Amino acid sequence: MSDTLRIWGRMSSINVKKVVWAAQELGLEFQRAEAGGQFGLVLTPEYVAMNPNSLVPAIQDGDFVLWESNVIVRYLCARHSSGELYPADLRERFDAERWMDWQQTSFNPASRPAFWQLIRTAPEKRSTQAIADSNAAVETLMARLDAHLANRTFMVAERFTMADIPLACEAHRWFNLPQARQPRPHVERWYESLAARQASKGVLDMTLS
Repeated sequence: MSDTLRIWGRMSSINVKKVVWAAQELGLEFQRAEAGGQFGLVLTPEYVAMNPNSLVPAIQDGDFVLWESNVIVRYLCARHSSGELYPADLRERFDAERWMDWQQTSFNPASRPAFWQLIRTAPEKRSTQAIADSNAAVETLMARLDAHLANRTFMVAERFTMADIPLACEAHRWFNLPQARQPRPHVERWYESLAARQASKGVLDMTLS
């Protein structure tokens, strides 16, 4: 069994972006196979055996298979950067966990409709109401995130941790939608610092699709 980490998923997926960035941040050797969307594969028996949800991403690390993007980020950081990207202090760790869950359960569901309407829906079929409702929900959450980052360099513990990866991927999608938005100086400063990291190249500099 190869020691090279294997990742399945297309880079247009926000969830695949998280995993690829984490692997790059950790300096891991990995192979990525296109899957999902126009690449298909996720309904094949072989893929369903790995991920019964038929979603991306999935990883194989030796003989260990894992799915769910934020869980994969946690696993990789715990395995390869315990005490750093994966905080050793229990309170710091669960502070990071909290924000990662918030990305998945609050931020992403709020932003997804505007993303789908503006990026993946033909202009003549777009719902202006769905976009407006999504934007209103996200602006409330962005105000919350901006307040959190007002006196912090990163999401947790004054250093880059696993928590920054999912939140910055979500912010990347929001900042790159073709529409106006409220200024969020603290989020923008934080995001720009992460976009400057070498490991985020190929992730935070991608055009939305």
